[in-house]
Amino acid sequence: MRNVGPPKEGEAKRIPVIPQPFPLRVRYTSPVNPAVFPHLTVVLLAIGMFFTAWFFVYEVTSTKYTRDIYKELLISLVASLFMGFGVLFLLLWVGIYV
Repeated sequence: MRNVGPPKEGEAKRIPVIPQPFPLRVRYTSPVNPAVFPHLTVVLLAIGMFFTAWFFVYEVTSTKYTRDIYKELLISLVASLFMGFGVLFLLLWVGIYV
């Protein structure tokens, strides 16, 4: 090490740098067990298709006077969430880790 002596006037105290080994790392584990990806995929997509079908039937059978925008938005939001998570677990199931 160079300049190991006492610091000169006006200089900060020198602290020698000691190399440290890399810290031990903990392996990342998924919050969802990969063994249940197929089951989650099927269940979430089935629920999503149910709400999608319900939305479709509601749109086809209602008139412009009986439609309720809040009901449409709620059904479509629930269908979208279930289908989205179903597709996510489908991708994870087949090995496309997003």
